[in-house]
Amino acid sequence: MKKRKIEIMDTTLRDGEQTSGVSFSAAEKLTIAQLLLEELHIDRIEIASARVSEGEFQGVKGIMAWANEKNYTHRIEVLTFVDGGLSIDWMLKTGAKVQNLLTKGSLNHLVHQLKKTPEQHFEEISQTINLAHKEGIETNVYLEDWSNGMRNSPEYVFEFLDFLTQQNVKRILLPDTLGVLIPSETTTFIAQIIQKYPNTHFDFHAHNDYDLSVANVLEAVKAGIHGLHVTVNGMGERAGNAPLESTVAVINDFLPEIEIGVKESSLYSVSKLVETFTGYRIPANKPIVGDNVFTQTAGIHADGDNKNNLYFNDLLPERFGRQRKYALGKTSGKANIEKNLQELGLQLNPEDLKLVTQRIIELGDKKETVTKEDLPYIISDVLDSHSYQERIVVDSYILSHAKGLRPSTTLSLKINGEIIEEHAQGDGQFDAFMNALAKIYKSKNWTLPILIDYAVRIPPGSSSDALCETIITWVNNGKEFKTRGLDSDQTVAAIIATQKMLNVISE
Repeated sequence: MKKRKIEIMDTTLRDGEQTSGVSFSAAEKLTIAQLLLEELHIDRIEIASARVSEGEFQGVKGIMAWANEKNYTHRIEVLTFVDGGLSIDWMLKTGAKVQNLLTKGSLNHLVHQLKKTPEQHFEEISQTINLAHKEGIETNVYLEDWSNGMRNSPEYVFEFLDFLTQQNVKRILLPDTLGVLIPSETTTFIAQIIQKYPNTHFDFHAHNDYDLSVANVLEAVKAGIHGLHVTVNGMGERAGNAPLESTVAVINDFLPEIEIGVKESSLYSVSKLVETFTGYRIPANKPIVGDNVFTQTAGIHADGDNKNNLYFNDLLPERFGRQRKYALGKTSGKANIEKNLQELGLQLNPEDLKLVTQRIIELGDKKETVTKEDLPYIISDVLDSHSYQERIVVDSYILSHAKGLRPSTTLSLKINGEIIEEHAQGDGQFDAFMNALAKIYKSKNWTLPILIDYAVRIPPGSSSDALCETIITWVNNGKEFKTRGLDSDQTVAAIIATQKMLNVISE
């Protein structure tokens, strides 16, 4: 069966830039335009609105200079206005050759915003289209607020379409400007239009105000639409536009009769670059490109993946240049940990694996996620902790640090079941802890080892909430030894290492 080709038009650089707080520099626009066309193989891109600013002018000029060299001129589009030819003049100066002319697609907009009759509006549009044609500029036409037009003034919409289909127009663009359509309406409205005008190219432009943009895109394609408008990461005004990533995945997986040319494996890398340029962070649970969407957290899911991929669907991460991950935390099971150990090239016997699993669950109660990079530290900590018997336990403590006051610690130490408390100050929280400990040991006529080195490290690439490993080197009776502590708090990790030391010297 021959597949039906759908054009994908990306409007990240125009409609996507209407995301609150987002503004691309000319250099960023050029980089994104190059990636959209050459890396993602997008059919067309809309890069700017005419007459907005000098920066926009320079950005379009730079993109068009590059596009002319690459023979991409007619794949690049600019939003223009019915303004007596001012937008056309602006385009000529930039070298742009395709205009997306903004017009009124609902009688409500026409009457209350422009305060004109349909005949007046159509005449001005005709003049703009003819001027563009005379200057060698191709015209597509947006019917702004088309979705409400179909709901509330369909007679006007079809009168308008009767007029447009007789003009020198290449495509008619149907936007759900306010994101109000439900899927059944999308199907009905577009099917009516395609049936009435079978020889005209129509695009659908979805917004996401009710979180229905991808569902509406799916229905538009089923109804016979010829092109779709999307943005990277679903950027756009208010709730944004139909996201490129989800649109591509939905069409590829659920509409086998449809062909699109977008390169799936580059979606994630382009998404992350746009995230960096905009500072507009991708939600962790955003389909296809979110940080967590290919991460299994529950241990039962990791176990199922080991047993004939029971928790896989068709959205395999490799399709999008990504890898499946298995999170480590309080819901982890042995299967999650084994998956991560395999990636690190490590193997544990069943007993040690059980101990490491328990330790990760304990840490997960304090820290939401334990990373794969934390695992070697956790293994070291667990195996080290079970090399001696705990006779001495740091039962509780209070650490205080206030500006202008010396740090202090109140410490409660359990020695063979006996609780002893002391308070001390120091040059830092850990120093105050050690001074309080020294008082307790002095009361017992015991001697503490000498601390000769104190090192802290976190896994490479970890963030500020990472587990940190504190390694302390001690000397006791001329013998040097090390103890380790692991926690998300550096001082607590040092206290854990110190407790280990107390038990080592008590043996």
